Amino acid sequence: MPPAAPPDEDATTLFQSRFRPTNLPRAPFRLVVQSGPDAGLERQLDGSAPRLLLGSGPACDLRISDRMVSRRHAALDVRDELLRIVDLGSRNGTRVNGVLVSDAGLAGGELIRVGETEIAVSRARASEPGRVPTAMRFGRVVGASLELRRLHPLCERLAHSDIPVVIEGETGTGKEALAESFHELGPRAKGPWVVFDCTAVPPNLLESELFGHERGAFTGAVSNRKGVFEQAHHGTLFIDEIGDLDVALQAKLLRAIERSEVRPLGGDRVVRVDVRIIAATRRDLDREVQAGRFRDDLFHRLAVARVELPPLRDRRGDVAILARHFAEELGGDANAIPAEVVARWEDYAWPGNIREIRNAVARYLALGELGRLDAATAPAGESMVDWVEEILALGLPLSDARDRVIQGFEERYIVRALQSSGGNVTHAARAAGVGRRYFQTLKARRQSEK
Repeated sequence: MPPAAPPDEDATTLFQSRFRPTNLPRAPFRLVVQSGPDAGLERQLDGSAPRLLLGSGPACDLRISDRMVSRRHAALDVRDELLRIVDLGSRNGTRVNGVLVSDAGLAGGELIRVGETEIAVSRARASEPGRVPTAMRFGRVVGASLELRRLHPLCERLAHSDIPVVIEGETGTGKEALAESFHELGPRAKGPWVVFDCTAVPPNLLESELFGHERGAFTGAVSNRKGVFEQAHHGTLFIDEIGDLDVALQAKLLRAIERSEVRPLGGDRVVRVDVRIIAATRRDLDREVQAGRFRDDLFHRLAVARVELPPLRDRRGDVAILARHFAEELGGDANAIPAEVVARWEDYAWPGNIREIRNAVARYLALGELGRLDAATAPAGESMVDWVEEILALGLPLSDARDRVIQGFEERYIVRALQSSGGNVTHAARAAGVGRRYFQTLKARRQSEK
C-alpha cells in the first residue's frame, strides 16, 4: 500500500505516478467458437474493456444459442497477462480442457466447453498495449483502478445516448451515483432527475407512486397526485432495485415504458410522458427471469445496455483514493486518514462497498482511533468471525450469503446510530454520512423484517 500523498501532491500526480495502467497485455486473447450452433463466432479481449459475458441471454457480449448454455453462463476478463474465466452459477458448468472449473486463469491454447459448444482460446499477434482513460472519475463516480476506468468509454457513450440502461452491482457500489452521472452529462441534464426506490415504498402504494392517482382513488387520496413518470417528464427516471418490483406491477411498468404513457390510478385520462429510464439492481436479473420472478419482456425492454459496477474489493488502489476523496467531501483534510489506517483498510473486504468506506471515513473524522474500522463493524456481543461463520454454515449461494452479511451489518449500524442520536433519524443519517431518505429506508426495512 503506497503511503499517503504529501500535502503538496495533487490528485493528478498521485494517479499518474501510482496507478498508471501498465498491466494491459500486448497480445490480446482471441476466442473462436469451434463447435456448436455458433461455430465461427469470434471475440477478442485485451483488458481495456469491461469483462465479457458469455451466455444465451440477449445482453451477453458473446451470445451462444446453445440450449445447454445458461442465460448468463460465464464471465471472461483479462488480468495480469491471463484470461480469467469465472462460471456464474450455470446449469451445466464450465470446463477448460475437460476439467470443470469455477474460476480459472488461462494463458492461451486452452479449449473452453459450455454446454455443447467448444471455444478455442489463443493469443493474437502482439500489438501496442491496450489503453484505458486516465481520468480519476466519471461524473460522480470516483476511482482510478483499472477495473473502474475501463468502464469509462462505455459510460461516455451511454451518457450521451437516450437508451434504457440497467446498472448492476452489489449494494453500495455506486449505482445511483453512476445513473445520476449519466443524467448530468447527457442530453436531458436540464430536465428533472427523479428517483424511485422499489424497496422504499409500501406495496399498496407502488402503483400510485409510479403512475399517480386521482382524488378519491383510495382512502387518503384527497387530491390529484403526479406519479414519478409525470414528474420525470423530459428528464430521467431512475428506478432503483428494479429486481424487487412486484411481478404484477412489472406488466404495467412495461406498458408505460413501451407506450410512453401512464394512466393515473382511479382515473380514465391517459398522460403522455417522455422519460429516459435507467434501472439498477443488486440482483442477477438473468437468474430472476429464469426463476419466473422477473418478466422476460420487461428485462429485454430495460436491458438495451448494461453496466456492471465492480465491488470495491476488486478495485485495486481505490480505497486510498476514496478515503482522500471522502475526507475532503466531509469537510476534513485529504490526508486526515493516516497511512497506517488506510493500509489496514486496504486489506478489508468492504461488504458495504463505497457506502461503507464513506461511513468509515466519517467515523474516523469524528472519533479518530475510536472509530477505527475493526471496532465499528464488529456486531455487538460477538466477533465478526463468529457472525460470518454462522452465515457460512447455512450453505447459502454466494449472493444470498453476501446479502445476509450486508443486512446484518446495516441492522447493527442502524441500531448503534439511532442510540447515539437519541432516536433522531435526521441526526443519525447525518452522523452516518448518508441521506435521510436512504437511512429511513434501511430503518423501515429493518422494522419490517422483525
